[in-house]
Amino acid sequence: MENIVNMFSIGFRPVSFRKTFLVILATLELLSASSFADSFLLAVSSTPYDAQMTRIRPVLQRSSQSDSNHPVSLSLVNHWMEDLRGIPYAFSKQWKTPAEVDSGGPADCKGKAVALYERMQAHGANRVRLVIGKRTPVSRVTHAWLTWETSGGTYVLDPTINWAALRTERLGEAAYIPFYAYAGTQRFRAVHTLLLATN
Repeated sequence: MENIVNMFSIGFRPVSFRKTFLVILATLELLSASSFADSFLLAVSSTPYDAQMTRIRPVLQRSSQSDSNHPVSLSLVNHWMEDLRGIPYAFSKQWKTPAEVDSGGPADCKGKAVALYERMQAHGANRVRLVIGKRTPVSRVTHAWLTWETSGGTYVLDPTINWAALRTERLGEAAYIPFYAYAGTQRFRAVHTLLLATN
């Protein structure tokens, strides 16, 4: 019996608690990644995308031009989304500025989302966030979109894929999984609610 125990213990190396915890944490996040509605945004001081976003930081940090007499309507947002959805898609390593997106060339999800963010801020929309995450759990690359919280509900604004705003409660079971979000000078990391409940 002792030989059998020794045989099995030879192939295993001790794993640090931190590595084990990170593997468990990653597994829980993947298992709990069901939709945007299942996430909580936690304020953080930095994200892995901060260096890439230098070019668009002035757009994100520009204050909203609030006009209470003419609030941003859903139909106007849908019109902007149609315009941006009509721009041909082409991936860009750099984050394009709204001026570059509006210049007539192709743009990717990052550029279209930032251009929509700027339009909404310029017209007084509040509680708008730029989000980086995955469109679905099986997506191979990250995606960028906006969320917009209104008195009528929260919307996902994805001018790369959708022609109109989508209410978060109408999203599929596994749609729009956030990793990080930005609003003004604030940065957020998404924490899935199942993970919060287990901790």
